[in-house]
Amino acid sequence: MVKLDLKDRKILYYLDLNCRQSNTQVGKKVGLKKDVVTYRIKNLQDAGVIKNYFTDIDTFRLGYNVFRVYLNFQYVTPQKKEEIIRYFVEYKDSWVVCSVTSGIDLVIVVWVKDIFEFYQFWEKTLDLYEEFFAKYDISIYVKSHIYKKSILLPEIKETDRELYSMNCGGDAVEIDALDYALLNELAVNARAPLVELAEKLGCSSQTVTYHMNNLIKSKIIRAFRVNLDLGKLGLQHLKIDIFLRDHRMKKPVFEYLKGLPSMEYMNLAIGWADLEPELVVHSFDELLKISDEINQRFSGSIKRQSYFIVETMYKMRCMPQL
Repeated sequence: MVKLDLKDRKILYYLDLNCRQSNTQVGKKVGLKKDVVTYRIKNLQDAGVIKNYFTDIDTFRLGYNVFRVYLNFQYVTPQKKEEIIRYFVEYKDSWVVCSVTSGIDLVIVVWVKDIFEFYQFWEKTLDLYEEFFAKYDISIYVKSHIYKKSILLPEIKETDRELYSMNCGGDAVEIDALDYALLNELAVNARAPLVELAEKLGCSSQTVTYHMNNLIKSKIIRAFRVNLDLGKLGLQHLKIDIFLRDHRMKKPVFEYLKGLPSMEYMNLAIGWADLEPELVVHSFDELLKISDEINQRFSGSIKRQSYFIVETMYKMRCMPQL
């Protein structure tokens, strides 16, 4: 585990709010000079604490819906399992492909702009692999609330932790080919310098800035964030699926959960759990304690809870591939 002091944790916290801000700007918030911030960021990268920088892109604003497939395998050899996972990873519109420790073996999240296109994809999938699926469930991802990484700075008691939310519906925002190409680059490197982006896109830095600002203004780009190896910090990213007995309790349970400093995402969907919080905790025991507190606080309102622990992340890409 990598030991961080308060300055390091503050650097990570402010980078996650906007990793495209300059090291000088970060230094002013942290109380360090630019050179010291640069040195510390390099050390955090070299230690593997900072894995990469990504852009949170609201693909709902581009006219996409999000479908999730939860799979359980049967009669599958290691070779066939690898083949099936590769099939989903190579699908052009897959967003997340991961194995989990829960009642589910594999999670696939895909962008859907044309429902019939997804139908054809799934028909092809069943033609190829249905005999290896013990069961599968498909749900529609509806909304996500995203919160600050308050777990990095427990010394600060924040009341307003929500950064932004994203949801399906509404008119799609029209963007041009350069916008798409820019998003394609920023999806995998949110801290790429303007000069580097301009060279890749074949335009000027001023043009890149203009298009980036428009994408931010139209809320297609929601944030420039940092992807951390939580394990190196003694932390885990875990998910609870909460199934309610009384749907009217959804709002009170939500209000309670969003006050937890460990809350990172709250996902809402059609066709699965009523509430799907994702938390950053120090251990699975801490997650069980939170789960027990939910049951006690809302006694009689919870039908059941289940847990997601990601085993292997095979693909995570915040933008459909061009």
